[in-house]
Amino acid sequence: MIQYPEGLPLPLREGYGFNPVSPMKSTPLVTGKKIRRRAFKSVPTRTSVTWLLSSSEAQLFEGWFEHVLISGSLAFDCPFKTPLGLENHQANFDDIYTGPELVGVDHWRFTAELWLHKRPLIDAEWVLIAPEYVLYSSIFDRAMTQRWPRHTG
Repeated sequence: MIQYPEGLPLPLREGYGFNPVSPMKSTPLVTGKKIRRRAFKSVPTRTSVTWLLSSSEAQLFEGWFEHVLISGSLAFDCPFKTPLGLENHQANFDDIYTGPELVGVDHWRFTAELWLHKRPLIDAEWVLIAPEYVLYSSIFDRAMTQRWPRHTG
């Protein structure tokens, strides 16, 4: 799988978010109610991203898009910050990016719509069997990484 270029920054926080495609289909009934059902399990997610790049980063980004992704037509692995943390996800450009737009003295803004191949979710086992571990994970993490007293013996 093609990798997002090492050394390029993550997207900016401004406007950053995820919009999953609905997996539901519904059939309206004569009574006005609807029967809802899941149409598919693998749900792609759309995200709007903005990068602020230096001139050298912008050169690398545009060259990578054109020459490595073949005008943005190929899928790639890219790190995304989600509620699960910073993880690589397989993505595609929806179309060519917007930009570069000059920001300040020598930085360039690029914006794009990307499709993540699947929605970032935790495994079902965590939700079904151990939801308390998910809810209190920050307490567990803090307890495990705090400085422990030395054992003298």
